[in-house]
Amino acid sequence: MRRRTTLGGHTYEFASLSDLLAKATPARSGDVLAGVAAESQAQRVAAQVVLADVPLATFLDEQVVGYDEDDVTRLVLDTHDAAAFAPVASLTVGEFREWLLARAAERDEAAISALARGLTPEMVAAVSKLMRNADLVAVARRTRVVTGLRSTLGLPGRLASRLQPNHPTDDPVGVTASILDGLLHGSGDAVIGINPATDSPAQTVALLELVDAVISRYEIPTQSCVLAHVTTTLRALEQGAPVDLVFQSVAGTQAGNRGFGVTLDLLAEARTAALELGRGTVGRNVTYFETGQGSALSADAHHGVDGPVDQQTLECRAYGVARHFDPLLVNTVVGFIGPEYLYDGKQVIRAGLEDHFCGKLLGLPMGVDVCYTNHTDVDGDDTDTLTLLLGAAGCSFVIAVPGSDDVMLHYQSLSFQDVLTARSVLDLRPAPEFEAWLARMDLLDDAGRVRELAADAPAARALLAAAR
Repeated sequence: MRRRTTLGGHTYEFASLSDLLAKATPARSGDVLAGVAAESQAQRVAAQVVLADVPLATFLDEQVVGYDEDDVTRLVLDTHDAAAFAPVASLTVGEFREWLLARAAERDEAAISALARGLTPEMVAAVSKLMRNADLVAVARRTRVVTGLRSTLGLPGRLASRLQPNHPTDDPVGVTASILDGLLHGSGDAVIGINPATDSPAQTVALLELVDAVISRYEIPTQSCVLAHVTTTLRALEQGAPVDLVFQSVAGTQAGNRGFGVTLDLLAEARTAALELGRGTVGRNVTYFETGQGSALSADAHHGVDGPVDQQTLECRAYGVARHFDPLLVNTVVGFIGPEYLYDGKQVIRAGLEDHFCGKLLGLPMGVDVCYTNHTDVDGDDTDTLTLLLGAAGCSFVIAVPGSDDVMLHYQSLSFQDVLTARSVLDLRPAPEFEAWLARMDLLDDAGRVRELAADAPAARALLAAAR
């Protein structure tokens, strides 16, 4: 269906719903690469004007990616909750933006959060395209998603972190040293999560057992995860490995997930297997998903009913996949895929705020890997800005590595000290169970801040023993 408007004496026409969504998207290099970006700022504004008048209900009838051809579309539409959608069912995209901002100003977290199962990814992508960065922060801050396994995540006033102790050869001493470094800096309450150097089942089991031994020995209220392919994790489960979380990268189309080597049925099988272990103490969320704008495009899996679909809309569709499996954690690796998809700091900051807002609005426990590759026009000032904005927006967790430099994946993320800075500046605290553990280990001072420790301090000596 063609849609048009006239601005400044010029008529702008958009050939389809996917064309309209793409042209309304704030500028990013991936959409230019896909050939769907607005040709001018004037055309982008015209698209946003037209998009504002599209009824939300349109997205239930007019698909961007075909129902018959794509299992992600079928999953989203077949599980749509009409009752949850009812409060906003009569609104246009523009009116929905105003509704969200009004509820956020009223601090009505319950009203915003209750919508999640009634919203489709395309609805959420559409409204985000009409929002400025401050709008994304304001609404996300008033959207509450709480999950748990051994620690409770997503509570107000909290910022958790994934401790990422990667090593280029999966050396157990190197991995353990990084875990120790993170714990002494108050990181790891979201998960101690390792990207393995290989996808070897034996190495995956060895890493799972290593982290589980540290967690068990010191009774740390957190969970472990080795971010191997889901089929490798299933093999580890069959061998009796201590699997807390099943991990998988997911995309927003069936073709994109095929490129990752997964199906919805496979994800369901893995989740069921992890649930059967019953390893949680405060909850039963046992899945962990990563996403990232540009993943579908990079796999040539970004095509829809009327041609290519913009990368941010497809990113939101990946959240539709993750939502179905009731995850403990979801994060976008916002600057990891490279400048072909997000060119510079401005685009990375915008994408990080969009992803966080859209994920939370869809009911996900959304975190962000605030990161970039070394050939992207991004620096530490950009990541500082995004981290503080995400903290203000109520981000569930961020990822941290020793010295902000991941020596295995060769990209820049946050350091453990960056997490402490964000918590200090924004008056945020770790997950409650983990905070209590830090206090028991004498790692907090009287003000509740992570204390500076000498190597011979009792807590340091106790944790150092784990590395021997």
